[in-house]
Amino acid sequence: MKPLKIAKRLLYLSIAGAGGFYTATVLYPTVMSRYSKETQCSSPEDIAKMNAPLPLREELIKGIKCQELDVLVIGGGCTGVGVALDAATRGLKTGLVEKFDFSSGTSSRSTKLIHGGVRYLQKAIFNFDIEQYKMVKEALAERANLINVAPHLAYPLPIMLPVYKWWQVPYFWAGIKMYDFVAGSELLKPSYLLSKAKALEFFPMLKKDELKAALVYFDGQHDDARMSLALAITAIRYGAYCLNYTKVLCLLKTCVNGKQQVCGAKVVNTITGEEYTIRAKCVINATGPYTDQIRTMADKHATQICQPSAGVHIVLPDYYSPENMGLLDPSTSDGRVIFFLPWQNVTLAGTTDTPCEVADNPKPTEKDIQFILNEIRNYLSPDVEVRRGDVLSAWSGIRPLVSDPNKADTQSIARNHVIEVADNKLITIAGGKWTTYRSMAEETVDKAVEVCDLAPSNPCKTKGLMLDGSHGWSPTLFIRLVQDYGLENAVAQHLASTYGDKAFKVAKLSNMTGKRWPVVGKRLHEEYPYIEAEVKYAMREYACRAIDVIARRTRLSFINVHAAQEALPRVIEMMAQELCWDEKRQQEELAHAERYLRAEMGLDIKRLTEKDVPLNFTKDEINHFVRRFKSLDVENKGYISINDLRRYFKNMGERISDDQLHEILKEVDLNRNAQVDIGEFLQLMSAIEYGAIVNSRFAKALQDNEEKLKKISVERSGGGV
Repeated sequence: MKPLKIAKRLLYLSIAGAGGFYTATVLYPTVMSRYSKETQCSSPEDIAKMNAPLPLREELIKGIKCQELDVLVIGGGCTGVGVALDAATRGLKTGLVEKFDFSSGTSSRSTKLIHGGVRYLQKAIFNFDIEQYKMVKEALAERANLINVAPHLAYPLPIMLPVYKWWQVPYFWAGIKMYDFVAGSELLKPSYLLSKAKALEFFPMLKKDELKAALVYFDGQHDDARMSLALAITAIRYGAYCLNYTKVLCLLKTCVNGKQQVCGAKVVNTITGEEYTIRAKCVINATGPYTDQIRTMADKHATQICQPSAGVHIVLPDYYSPENMGLLDPSTSDGRVIFFLPWQNVTLAGTTDTPCEVADNPKPTEKDIQFILNEIRNYLSPDVEVRRGDVLSAWSGIRPLVSDPNKADTQSIARNHVIEVADNKLITIAGGKWTTYRSMAEETVDKAVEVCDLAPSNPCKTKGLMLDGSHGWSPTLFIRLVQDYGLENAVAQHLASTYGDKAFKVAKLSNMTGKRWPVVGKRLHEEYPYIEAEVKYAMREYACRAIDVIARRTRLSFINVHAAQEALPRVIEMMAQELCWDEKRQQEELAHAERYLRAEMGLDIKRLTEKDVPLNFTKDEINHFVRRFKSLDVENKGYISINDLRRYFKNMGERISDDQLHEILKEVDLNRNAQVDIGEFLQLMSAIEYGAIVNSRFAKALQDNEEKLKKISVERSGGGV
């Protein structure tokens, strides 16, 4: 044993010594040089633009219809809004149309990381791939830029890489240090090595068996939907006409020197049904998974280049991970990478990578959810029971992998982005990733200026350009919100980290709570810091439908699909007051949002899982559950109704509203007939045993009632000591 211990200590000392030398000679100087740079102040003109009232959606529609644009961008994801912002800041007359909401597709369904790609760097080194290396270096530079220009939305996140074999310690350490080295002066924070004891101290949920050590490196994390919205709003502030819920019906063409060229688009306002045309000197296709649909509009013979792949993520409660430490599983059972990250006070896990068809409403599958849960079990301590019922939400995003049409080998998937200029002058930007949206946009607009003979009045200046909400933000801004407005601390922190310096505008819209504290800021759902004032502000940020509020202006549906469902009626009620919706429109919005939650946020899958759990009880267990069932069905009807629940809670001295009673009954009412029979009840008990259902209020009521009856029986018989 002694030689082994000595060898281990020597290994640790050698790694620590090399790491110390590397930090002192390379990392420390680069980090210090980064932080010693002078902060570039925004001009008074820029600050005035950021603080001016936003134009109404009707004003944007009027502006985009009445003139010929320099650039029309199709697609409102991160790439599209990035292109619109780049073009607008150059002084080009710019418009953007998105058939749904801004960032409603892939750009709001990412892993929430701003990263260079540790795995890509590994491939670049082993395959001597200089293009892959350049991609990583560019992404690391853009990572630092994005955190600098939107510090309220993006921030460094430590990510742990657990090591379970001794030989992997120096191997992974060298790889992570190379990742630091490639970042150079844009390094966020230096990586470091942890002993087993320290790793478990930082990440106590981690599996202890055979753990040797752990490495921690830093990448960026952000709120992707809010970041995309900040880009769109910043573009609007610089003069762009960015419109959501505006669908392209066809592309306009004109004949130039005997050749057909794209010169605009015919669109429809999907909210009102109004159709109109938009004229533009240059049309840019930035539609992600829909890339080929727009390309074939311009040329029906265009070769397909998009190869969509579905990535599923799941959300678990916050106790599954530390508050400020992520986890990377570098080699899952099928070779894919899984991230396990704290985000918005929950735990985010994913992603999968499965070929799929392009769909407007991508759905997660139970197979993908179970794959992620099984991989999580492999890394967490056996003390942590990973239960299917703990999945709060699940969603699927379609990653638009592309083949490069400019290369002969069209079978190879492009690891970076691709810019195609068609003979008809349609410019397509496809591929890439969230982190590099800005450099992709810059390159695309450069190409547009060259190909379409545009005359920008300014050079590109998006590098270092502060986004909406960033100019007056500081890490202590939330304290002023608490002190000046009487908001809860958690709510104030949420507003500051979501809206930046615009949080004060949201706070001003907050109504009195009627309580001593908090003074203002009534929550949409008691478990989460979203407040009703955000619904009002969301409509100023061009929210047109209820799902825009619960999915992207707030992230409630992504964080907890059940909470989003419960908050939905109030959201619709508030939007109806502001947008003058009649009863019919409100019912349509409710049905539309319910379909979204069921299909796209995993609510339907959860219900099917609960139904499909097999019944595997002994005779004694069945008798026990029947007695528990009858403790509420006091009239022996054979079913439990809303009246039985009302009677139970009244006897228990608890005040439960009728709406809450209906919600409790719905947890078990699989047949949706407002009654729970013994079969449905046994299915509930089995789902609880299986872990498909957790924290059932209905089951808790039955258990408490049974225990109460037992206690009464003992007291009346004179039993006891």
